[in-house]
Amino acid sequence: MTSTQDWTEPLVRGGCRFSETRLPNGMRVLVGERHTDPVVAAMVFYGVGSVHEAPEVAGVSHFLEHMMFKGTERRGKGEVDRATALLGGRNNAFTGKDHTGYWFEFASDRWEEALAIEADRMTSLAIDAEELEAEREVVLEELAMGLDDPWTVLSQEVESAACGGHAYGRPIIGTQESVAGITREAMEAHYRRAYAPENATVVVCGDVERDEVLSRVRAAFPAAPRGVAPLPEPAPLVNPEHGARVRTTWPDEGRRLCIAWPGSRCGEKDDTALDFVQTVLTSGRNSVLQRALVLDGELATSVSTANDARAHGGLFWLFAEAADGVGEEQLESAIAREIARLATDGPTEKEMQRALGILVAGDAFEAEGVSEVAEQIGSFALDADWRLALDDGATHRSVTADDVRDAVRRLLTTERATVGWCVPEAGTK
Repeated sequence: MTSTQDWTEPLVRGGCRFSETRLPNGMRVLVGERHTDPVVAAMVFYGVGSVHEAPEVAGVSHFLEHMMFKGTERRGKGEVDRATALLGGRNNAFTGKDHTGYWFEFASDRWEEALAIEADRMTSLAIDAEELEAEREVVLEELAMGLDDPWTVLSQEVESAACGGHAYGRPIIGTQESVAGITREAMEAHYRRAYAPENATVVVCGDVERDEVLSRVRAAFPAAPRGVAPLPEPAPLVNPEHGARVRTTWPDEGRRLCIAWPGSRCGEKDDTALDFVQTVLTSGRNSVLQRALVLDGELATSVSTANDARAHGGLFWLFAEAADGVGEEQLESAIAREIARLATDGPTEKEMQRALGILVAGDAFEAEGVSEVAEQIGSFALDADWRLALDDGATHRSVTADDVRDAVRRLLTTERATVGWCVPEAGTK
């Protein structure tokens, strides 16, 4: 039997003392003990996302996530949600580019049901043909709703161009053609290969004892690995050094700008520096682009940025909507000027201190709930290293203005930018 000496030394995140161990079946277990509230979050992460899919079955990971709520050999359709509600808990799931996650939150005297449900779904999912077709319609409707949003359409076009044929350039939900073509056999094969204990990370966080958690996990899940062939390791995202230009139209008067630059892998030094770039540029009314474009310049009605670091390479995004009468070149030039200033001069000491305060405060806020902590730990565990989530802001505090300037100078150049515009359709008033 596994003893306490198989655990790593505890590290603290949001008051939770986290330790890691690995079971004989290959499953990784991360437990965070925090006894301040009688609440437990239990999550299972699988190392599979849209980046692992072949083009012809794009969207199968997301489609399978839907099917995980449609019944097993022992539980009927709707039983997962019904059991969760009867126990006064919450559940949900999500599919990302690099991983898929399932989570529950229960009072600490009944959280074990989460393990029973997840072990059942891991080993005996019933992919019923009629349910598959019914859920296909749900997914296609979800896809259609996304395509009815101009920002979604524009950003997908920009991402596809920026990723240069890499699987990261495909939408997580897939396309109408790929979703329509996913067969029951293809989904079954994907499930058997991806949803194995050796590809799973269990995260339990809250009012628990780690050795009791380990005992319950060992009892709930298969004792041995399934022995499936590992999923192929995705190639690194090699972004084109020269960006592209994308143009879409929409039947309204909005003029929307989306720019994507090749960014950083999750957890790398540039990832942390780009957190500062995002905050300096667009976080709050006193940020650089909010003032230059929206408040003072009256060039845009909105502007935002996002540091989208992923396991195999990332993107840095900028979104803006042009104000009435402002030309495309005028808005792009104003953005380029502010980015060039950061690349040449770097952020001021005041900008750095303000950004650090926002980042550290946001990090602390995200550590208040056990479910949020569990999701952060699991996501880092799959995409980089879970210990990166437990540095209590030390990594951000280590970033200098020179680090930020260097990241902007190397990464956010005009030549590397993929620029997309969504403009009014002809005849739109």
